[in-house]
Parts: sequence; structure tokens; C-alpha cells
Amino acid sequence: MNLALWIIAIVLAVGFTASGLMKIFRSKEQLVSSGMGWAQDFSPSTIRLIGIAELLGAIGLILPVLVPLAAVGLVLVMVGAAAVHARRKEWPFIAVNVVLMALAVFVAWGRFGPYSLTS
Repeated sequence: MNLALWIIAIVLAVGFTASGLMKIFRSKEQLVSSGMGWAQDFSPSTIRLIGIAELLGAIGLILPVLVPLAAVGLVLVMVGAAAVHARRKEWPFIAVNVVLMALAVFVAWGRFGPYSLTS
């Protein structure tokens, strides 16, 4: 189980690193034109802040003492993302958010609970 938790954490970290870097380094217009219509609803600084949160969560997922907290933080980011997509009626994106949220919940449960890094 420990190996499964690490594999999922690393996969999440890679995905959130890519997503976060894209939000940090691409302009709002580039994000919108690449299919991220939700970016129209936010200022460039808010989009960068979301990217920074995703990047910090990804870093936390690979630092053993921060894994459970980072996973909880990413669950909260995905709750927010799902709310934005629901408001915009972007149902396929909500499915992606739910899958990522479920994986992060699994990592948080495993690291806070029976497979914590301290045992």
C-alpha cells in the first residue's frame, strides 16, 4: 500500500506541476485560447496564484513530512475548480476534478491514517 500511495502522489505531483507552471507562465489569453475558458472569469494575478498553489501542492507531495497536508490542500483546490466548472456548466472538467480529488483524498487518508510516514 505504501508503494501505491507513493506512485499516486508522484503522478499527482507531475500533473499539478505541469498545470501550475502553465498557469504561472502563460498569459490569460493563451490559457483561454488553449481551452481553459474558466480563465476569462479571473484576473491574471488570481490565475498565477492558483498556479502557485498547485505548484506548492506538487512540491509538498514529494516531501515526506508534507504529503498529507499537501494532499488536503490539493483536495481544496479541486473543490474550488469543480465549483468554478459547475458554475460554467463545464461538466467534463468536473469529472477530471473529481478524479484528481479522489486520488488526493486517497493519499491524504493513507498518509494521515494507517500508512502514515511516521509509522
